[in-house]
Amino acid sequence: YKEGMIKGRIAETLIEELFLSLEFNVFRYGMENTVPGIMKLLKEVRGDVANTIRKMPDFIIQNPKTNEVFFIEVKFRKDEGYSLSDLEKEYGKDYPFEKAFFILVSKKHIKCLSYSELKSGKSITPSSHYYLGDRKEFDLDKEVIKDFCDFAVKFFSDV
Repeated sequence: YKEGMIKGRIAETLIEELFLSLEFNVFRYGMENTVPGIMKLLKEVRGDVANTIRKMPDFIIQNPKTNEVFFIEVKFRKDEGYSLSDLEKEYGKDYPFEKAFFILVSKKHIKCLSYSELKSGKSITPSSHYYLGDRKEFDLDKEVIKDFCDFAVKFFSDV
């Protein structure tokens, strides 16, 4: 559990730094950042509000070129896989952030799908080509992404 949490936080930091280096405004949004200590408080609590708080995406980012704002959820997966069934196992069938993007960091790539794409049946796999650099919504510099991919490869190679 703790090892997975640490890998996830490293992946989050990698993506945060990637967007910051491209001059995006980046705001940590997840429950552990918005309300420190809330994870302990919600440990035994059930209900709609508690469930929505648990599902909060990791970041809100703003594209400086378009001023558009996006929810970003970051995942690390050694197997480079993420699908709607993975999302539903983690968050249930009622994920409330329909405009969120899911960025998957693996040992080899950084890929991205929107929630609506996951709902439509698309999934991230080792052979899929849903690269973060190809997302028109963000208009990112692919060379910067490659640099961050190289860092991820170096960091996660023994994981």
